[in-house]
Amino acid sequence: MQFEASDRLLAAADEWADKRMTDREDALETKVEQALLEVEHLVSGEQDVEFDVDETTVTYEPTDELAAFLDQQAEAVGVKPADVLAMHADLFATVFLDNYDQEERPPNAPPTE
Repeated sequence: MQFEASDRLLAAADEWADKRMTDREDALETKVEQALLEVEHLVSGEQDVEFDVDETTVTYEPTDELAAFLDQQAEAVGVKPADVLAMHADLFATVFLDNYDQEERPPNAPPTE
């Protein structure tokens, strides 16, 4: 199953890359992995995913449980299962992004003085 990374997923990867001083390619792989893990785990309980990212094209073979779920959702709305997977990946694109600037101390950090 293949889908193109959305603008939202690419933006999340860019943010991940900036905050962790890594390149976009590695960051995109991380964000795709996080998103696929969230979707797969919710449906099948799996805790590991194997996928490939070629530029912005994601290739993933879902478990049988996730494939059946995607087929059901796709049929209900008249789209391809890969489009449904892309929408779910897009939904989870910002999972694990920090909510504060790394330069600022979190409000619950102990005093430094």
